[in-house]
Amino acid sequence: MLVLTPEEWNAVVLSLKVAAVATLASLGPGLLVAMLLARGRFPGRALLDGLVHLPLILPPVVTGYLLLLAFGRRGLAGSALAEIGIVFAFRWTGAALACAIMGFPLMVRAMRLSIEAVDRRLEQAAATLGARPLAVFLTVTLPLSLPGILAGAVLAFAKAMGEFGATITFVSNIPGETQTLPSAIYTLTQVPGGEAGALRLTLISVALSMAALLLSELLARRLGRRLGAG
Repeated sequence: MLVLTPEEWNAVVLSLKVAAVATLASLGPGLLVAMLLARGRFPGRALLDGLVHLPLILPPVVTGYLLLLAFGRRGLAGSALAEIGIVFAFRWTGAALACAIMGFPLMVRAMRLSIEAVDRRLEQAAATLGARPLAVFLTVTLPLSLPGILAGAVLAFAKAMGEFGATITFVSNIPGETQTLPSAIYTLTQVPGGEAGALRLTLISVALSMAALLLSELLARRLGRRLGAG
């Protein structure tokens, strides 16, 4: 009951791989967008905020279909990328792309809140001492908001581990290539005698998700104590 089959291990390992790549690839863009939303004042800011959070309110299947239209082999961007050997549709890289997009709003929101919690007077003091904006960000804003940034990354990782609708629509459910934990659980529930395997993978999925959420909460509390002490 507690021993995973090779196919189940493949699904677990692939899920961890996809979630890790999705999270790491999102960190840079997520931090940039969070900084723009937290500190920027520009036309279209509300539109950018809406676009960032759109994957949270759209059905995941719709997001996956839009990705298929854009990055499929005949898609707007997919056909051009395929010519240089970059293919997302029906590949694990496509699963990582779908997971990154679905987890992006959670990451950006956590990062934005942590940046907004930084005392602007500290940034202004550094600027008056001659620090350039990039130096202010690297020496003041980033260190103070780091726990929130890490919390956002953990939330995005947890979301990527559980993503199903967008990934199965965009990259299908190919064992060993795109079959992540949720897809494997779905497959096992559809075959006779697959209940035990589905239960095993469900327990693993719950454990990983709870660990990620607890870590995120721990980082958020640390941020609160750090800012309160400051």
